[in-house]
Amino acid sequence: MAPVVTSVTPSQGNPSGGTPVTINGSGFTGATVVRFGSNLATNVVVVSSTQITARTPAGSGTVKVTVTGPTGTSTQNVFFLYTTVAAPVLTALSPASGPTSGGNTVTITGTNLTGTTQVLFGANPATILTNTPTQITATAPAGTSTTNVTVTTPSGTSNPLTYTYTTIPAPTITNLNPPNGPTTGGNTITITGTGLSGAIQVLFGATPATILTNTPTQITVTAPAGPPSVVNVTVTTPGGTSNPLPYVYVAAPVVIGVSPQFGPDTGGNTVTITGSNLALASAVNFGPTPATGFTVISDNQLTATAPSGTGTVVVTVTTPGGTSTLGPGNPYYTYLGAPVINTLVPNQGSELGGDSVTINGSNLTYTDALTFGGTPASFSVLSDTLVVTTTPTHAAGTVNVQLHTPAGNSNTLPFTYDPA
Repeated sequence: MAPVVTSVTPSQGNPSGGTPVTINGSGFTGATVVRFGSNLATNVVVVSSTQITARTPAGSGTVKVTVTGPTGTSTQNVFFLYTTVAAPVLTALSPASGPTSGGNTVTITGTNLTGTTQVLFGANPATILTNTPTQITATAPAGTSTTNVTVTTPSGTSNPLTYTYTTIPAPTITNLNPPNGPTTGGNTITITGTGLSGAIQVLFGATPATILTNTPTQITVTAPAGPPSVVNVTVTTPGGTSNPLPYVYVAAPVVIGVSPQFGPDTGGNTVTITGSNLALASAVNFGPTPATGFTVISDNQLTATAPSGTGTVVVTVTTPGGTSTLGPGNPYYTYLGAPVINTLVPNQGSELGGDSVTINGSNLTYTDALTFGGTPASFSVLSDTLVVTTTPTHAAGTVNVQLHTPAGNSNTLPFTYDPA
């Protein structure tokens, strides 16, 4: 099957010839001849079965481009226009200076820039990124001092514009705020320092962060995820890589238990919280309500002053690693109303003790102590409103009966001991 030509790029060039072109198509393997009209192209290189590069011969007008190979000559109507095209003209570089290491993007503005084949910074070629008739973007090569930038198209080489290579100091970082965060990442870190303009990369260990804002003295980034550990944070700019500062990935706190698990609805009592990863606690909450104070004892324990509240709530601890969530253990805390005694039935008995007394009241479920005139008595809790007790031995006379729960002491009612 004969070669097939689908396009030629660029599709026009100078009548004097010498324009570098790329011919696309298929069946080019073994091709020996490329013609522009009847004239033979020069510098023909078969790049692959689908691409050939060559330089145009001299010519005029519009001519057909053909490729001849062992199986014949292409027949498709792909044309090349010989036309006098003005040489490129440069008017501006932005920026007009950059680091000696190169790598920065430079925008070149001018006219007649179509089909640019080369951009030189002095004798060093730049990498062309984009190309329109009036603008080119290119990656500057490395260099020193002040040099000329030129652009070459099939129509010639442009006028030069000066570009200055400057020595940019490496960045220095002085502070991370905050200096720690959760293993899940996603939190915003502010990096303070000098020489931070044009930051190319911020690394947490070997993991890049997402750069949000960038000024000469400050960068904000979104921290990447990382395992519980200490990593070095560094900033890279065209001037180099900064000194490192440590950043701590903190494992999320875990609350395993609280003691006591009950307390008065007025709050104010001390609760011991046990778990793991508690050392950097910044907040303790009883449900939605912050504790009125807390003290870190160790990485596994802290004490907190319960706020007022109602019902049963989850106790949570917040650190730079996040806020504890429900998991193994029992992080629940129950608020209790103060116990109240309404009646004693009967309200008198023998000084020998042993009498059964029924106590009616409210908030009695968690009764943990009961006394007759300060003497402990045995008891059984039947419901939140009913406790049955057996009177202890006591000298004849009237004494106060009082019970206790984790919410505190109840009111007192009188009980009379009769002489035996």
